[in-house]
Amino acid sequence: MKTHLLPRRQLLLSAGASALTGLLTLGAGRVAAQSQAPAQAAGTTGPIRLIVPFTPGTGIDLIARTVGPKLSERLGRPVVVDNRPGASGNTGTEAVVRAAPDGSTLLVSVNTLVMNRSLYPTLSWDPVRDLTPITLTSWGQLLLVAHPKTGWRNARELLEAARRQPGRLNYASPGVGTPHHLSMELLKNTTGTFITHIPYRGTGPAVTDLLGGQVESMFLPIHVALPHIKAGKLLALGIGSDKRHPLLPDLPTLAEAGVGQVNVDMWYGIFAPKGTPPALVTQLNREIQQILASEDAKRAFSTQGMDPATSTPEAFGQLVERDAARWAQLIKARQITAD
Repeated sequence: MKTHLLPRRQLLLSAGASALTGLLTLGAGRVAAQSQAPAQAAGTTGPIRLIVPFTPGTGIDLIARTVGPKLSERLGRPVVVDNRPGASGNTGTEAVVRAAPDGSTLLVSVNTLVMNRSLYPTLSWDPVRDLTPITLTSWGQLLLVAHPKTGWRNARELLEAARRQPGRLNYASPGVGTPHHLSMELLKNTTGTFITHIPYRGTGPAVTDLLGGQVESMFLPIHVALPHIKAGKLLALGIGSDKRHPLLPDLPTLAEAGVGQVNVDMWYGIFAPKGTPPALVTQLNREIQQILASEDAKRAFSTQGMDPATSTPEAFGQLVERDAARWAQLIKARQITAD
């Protein structure tokens, strides 16, 4: 069966109307206070924890450490980045789900969040329903790459080779359920091809074996793949996005390569616990949007190949819901489990 993707840009709707609503909600009562001191998150003055459900040094961690200091300045409160890795991000996510909905605990995450919803159906909490979206922060792109020994010049040639020898070709991923894994499964599902999955414990070991030729291909974030592409150690076959990227303007999208509508862009965003007051969500959304519009944020994000982006809480929630549905469809179709 084929899985189709909605263009990501169509999902970010009504930004202007929702931002205006947020301004009216917070209202005139705050104007005098704001003119004399930094804005305070409603009802609390203690530290804010930005929980990152993965290890330091990841793109998600970079978002938290870029936003954190600026958010502290704007709210007049300490902001602490708290890395809580484990269980494919579920450990840190659950800490936010269980936290008080008072704005003092926030989650910085990636679309792995919605993938986990279907990969771990026995969770006692729902990664989508039990969190309140605050804002989209950025997009990241994944490249389909291969070892030079394959001689493939584009994604079509990879798929032709896979059809000639079903199951003989291998692809790597940092582990079951990662965006890298599910992106290739989406490509396989869309094109009706069979390429054997070789999961690793992290991106490092997977890339090492790809560079060594032990596996033929994989999806990689653009900032991870680019140095190896420039050094001639990897071949770039296509980008899993709805448009080309400025860092590789000559590299076609997978759709342009003629292998189907395979858009596997990764979104990043910030969430609060379910039940967080709407006025507080609106305030946090406004403050974080202004931080992300800064040149400092743009420069920091570019080091991880991320493009800053923002949204209203409502539009981000719609994106999360739709993405959860499409990955659930793929996971069911491919019979993928976290085990």
